[in-house]
Amino acid sequence: MRLQLAKWGNSLAVRLPAECVRAIGLRQGDSVDAEITPAGKITLTPAKTFDKAAFLQRLRKLRRGMPVTEPVVERMRREARY
Repeated sequence: MRLQLAKWGNSLAVRLPAECVRAIGLRQGDSVDAEITPAGKITLTPAKTFDKAAFLQRLRKLRRGMPVTEPVVERMRREARY
């Protein structure tokens, strides 16, 4: 699909056709991440919103794999020489 650049203030802009926007579920005000390859290819990807529940689930999974040791601060207090 060929799109045309247009002047927008001091920048250039590309209009995304409505069928493309609907296909990926974007709405006005949503953000996209832009990546540019060394070859000059531009890729737009819908920005992911922060999912607190998924983040906490990943955190719990990571913590299960960590060894349980005494807190560093407690060890420092115990070994402190005054």
